[in-house]
Amino acid sequence: MDAQTALFQQHRQRLFGLAYRMLGTPSDAEDVLHDAWLRWHAQDLDALDDPEAWLVTVTTRLALDRLRRARTEREHYTGPWLPEPLPDTVEAPPDQLERAESLNLSFLLLLERLSADERAAFLLREVFDYSHAEAARMLGIGEEACRQRVHRAKTRLREGRPRFEVAKATRERLLQRLLEAMAQPTLETLSALFAEDAVHIADGGGLASATLRPLHGAERLARLYLQIVHNVAPRHPRWEMRSLNGEPMLLLWVDHQLASAMWIDGTDEGITAVHAIRHPDKLARIEAVTKPGTPVSLQ
Repeated sequence: MDAQTALFQQHRQRLFGLAYRMLGTPSDAEDVLHDAWLRWHAQDLDALDDPEAWLVTVTTRLALDRLRRARTEREHYTGPWLPEPLPDTVEAPPDQLERAESLNLSFLLLLERLSADERAAFLLREVFDYSHAEAARMLGIGEEACRQRVHRAKTRLREGRPRFEVAKATRERLLQRLLEAMAQPTLETLSALFAEDAVHIADGGGLASATLRPLHGAERLARLYLQIVHNVAPRHPRWEMRSLNGEPMLLLWVDHQLASAMWIDGTDEGITAVHAIRHPDKLARIEAVTKPGTPVSLQ
């Protein structure tokens, strides 16, 4: 491996982490890294004082351009859009563990509240620990403008955060209770799992059956899941708990094919939000890195 390739590989994980948090999909992040690599390969190393800063700058700006295009495309997206999870690595490096919260899918969805410029400034400063001056140079703006973007981003994120946040273990327990309730579903047992103002959000992209708007209310969600269980019952459904992005997810396999991947938000009192990925392309990419382990059959 030549020195230029070795240097890119040294920083690749950080660059991918930045691009993924900017864009919310692994495939888009990989495309950004491919473009960054092409520019890096054409760059004269001797002309660079700080190769890492150069790589982060190029990756950030490529991700910004791609995010702006994606935002335009998502204006015509059918139904809600949800971020796409990553497979968990066996051993996460220390810097990833320190930033684990920023890989949380609900947090990635929360980042959609920000403008592209606010998102980039916030991630560089608050997640990747660059100073305001360093982040400003990477973004090609003044330091005060960078500070303002970070401040606006933090304000928007605080406004959008759930009132109560619970530990991963609590979310696992809530998902397990949902799984058990769907084994012998009734309106009463399912309703009891959801907070009164719970919401269900599904991303089908117009290519799979999914609710086109967020569905609100414990009873409405219970009726929805009763219908889901009824619809898939003749097709040998298998439910599986897995960890993606460091958080518990519930995967539904139907006829040996991944049909849904969902994660939840909740409190000790119950589930406050269900996010279900139904888009076939997203599911195919998840399925490619998520082989069925020991799924749970609903009889």
